[in-house]
Amino acid sequence: MITKLSLTAFLQASHHQSIADVRTPAEFEQGHIHNAFNLPLFTNDERVIIGTSYKQQGKETAILQAFELIGPRWAAFIREAEKKCPDKKILLNCWRGGMRSASMAWALNIYGFEVGLLENGYKAYRTYCLELLEKEYPILILGGSTGSAKTETLQAMKTLGEQVIDLEGLANHQGSSFGSLGKHVQPSQEQFENMLAIELSQMDLSKNIWLENESVLIGKRVIPKKLFIQMNEAKVLNINIGRTERIEFLNQVYGVLDKEFLKESVLKISKRLGPNESNMSIQAIEEGNMKEFIRLVLVYYDKTYANGLSKRKKELVYEINFENIDATKNAKAIIDFCYQVINT
Repeated sequence: MITKLSLTAFLQASHHQSIADVRTPAEFEQGHIHNAFNLPLFTNDERVIIGTSYKQQGKETAILQAFELIGPRWAAFIREAEKKCPDKKILLNCWRGGMRSASMAWALNIYGFEVGLLENGYKAYRTYCLELLEKEYPILILGGSTGSAKTETLQAMKTLGEQVIDLEGLANHQGSSFGSLGKHVQPSQEQFENMLAIELSQMDLSKNIWLENESVLIGKRVIPKKLFIQMNEAKVLNINIGRTERIEFLNQVYGVLDKEFLKESVLKISKRLGPNESNMSIQAIEEGNMKEFIRLVLVYYDKTYANGLSKRKKELVYEINFENIDATKNAKAIIDFCYQVINT
């Protein structure tokens, strides 16, 4: 049985059924529906061939050519779908809900699958995500100088029942020039936006939504304009922790990273860090004096953060001091402070 589903019905069904995106690997990597897996009808090159044939020779010629290309692969498609969906219930999408998803639905239906087809395809989902990113949200910002364990504190706050969106987690980047940690690969801008939109869609708008204080760029990913404006206009709870504590914390995260990666990252900010400080930072890395390296670059990051914080309206910035980095303890104190001071 094949059933066409609206986006709302499709997303509801996805809570208990798997989604197969039949677009090419390149299209899927650029952006896809949350939790979908790729079951590409065509390779990247094949799609170009079919598209060219369609334009130059017409629809029927392109369809015949498509069947010639994928004919031997139908069994493999079915085996892969059955492996992912042993109950033989599957949701399918392509770009516009056209021939690609219809063809795959036809084959799987013959084999006995119950198939749900997304009307208007991924295009409808992408429009939905962009609309979500244009809405107003009850945002609160957790700020603090580099090394204040803001991400870990937010995670603890989430465990304690607060609504938290981890922007750095979605972007797969820690935010600074060193933020890839030498290994993280970021999602595409489109997929970052998609994941962020879905997170926002799951929030209770009658309650606060906590975000970390970020610049517009997280690595190479850009925070959507409307949301970033809201972040800049939101109330900020700024945590203050001493530099010694922060250096110790950062040493645990960055002091163990590959030295060549760290030196390359220093060179990326050398113009802003200054030639003398850059040279001393690289020397400290080479000598294995990681705390000294962190101390040197922290001067730059502290100045940058303080400058950004000074541009916010003073009446929207609240300060809270902590002696130590203890994510759970500090999270509890932040929540108490929020409900006693900020939300009054």
